[in-house]
Amino acid sequence: MISWFTGLAPTLQALLAGGFTWGVTALGAAMVFLQCEPPPALLDAMLGFAAGVMIAASFWSLLQPAIELAAAQGTPPWIPATVGILLGAAFLRVADQLLPHLHPGLPTSAAEGPPTPWRQSTLLVLAITLHNIPEGLAVGVAFGAAAAAGERPALLSAAIALTIGIGLQNFPEGVAVAMPLRREGVSAGRSFQAGQLSALVEPVAAVLGAWAVQAVSQLLPYALAFAAGAMLYVVVEELIPEAQRGGRTDMATLATIVGFVVMMVLDVALG
Repeated sequence: MISWFTGLAPTLQALLAGGFTWGVTALGAAMVFLQCEPPPALLDAMLGFAAGVMIAASFWSLLQPAIELAAAQGTPPWIPATVGILLGAAFLRVADQLLPHLHPGLPTSAAEGPPTPWRQSTLLVLAITLHNIPEGLAVGVAFGAAAAAGERPALLSAAIALTIGIGLQNFPEGVAVAMPLRREGVSAGRSFQAGQLSALVEPVAAVLGAWAVQAVSQLLPYALAFAAGAMLYVVVEELIPEAQRGGRTDMATLATIVGFVVMMVLDVALG
């Protein structure tokens, strides 16, 4: 798999990887056609698992390569990591304030951002889309970094591991958008459309991320840390609260640990 990926242009690698993560989201949204909604406990566990995956990916697939690349460039390693994380989190914070959105499981009255007459389905899609942007960027930046850094197979392995990890945690996201809409009477087709639509931004963001880091190679460590900061913001602001909203805190916490370990194993084994 890695040798096949090596022969492709980084932007094409990013496009294929983003297409994969979108496809897994669509697979989760397709659960509405089975007319079998996962138990709330299972959904909480899946969200906790997703949080663990993203935390582990933020370090092993993004921050650790950022620190190593900064050191290779002769820059104090902590500077790009610190600046990138803060900028990534700030980007998501500003986007939260400017874009109306609604987190899954909450009533329309709990929508965040500027007041809007938009429907609940639109607000739900925007919420997931908002946090899919840093996931797509992270994938693209990882593949762009692997190409820009030259012969470093470990970086390409880390990019592939990151793609697999984000794909794993995208399944519950598709379920979390589509199932509440179906439960409220929206047709299965429209519920599926809303669920998969939320991840269409990932291939686009992945291509942009891969192109940007190749264009300005000196910004590689900052770009990797930026993606890590944005992902960490999503985990703390959205995934963990959603996983524990049902009161099954111990189970959600254990699922987070399992997700962390799975992503760590993927990244270390492939890297």
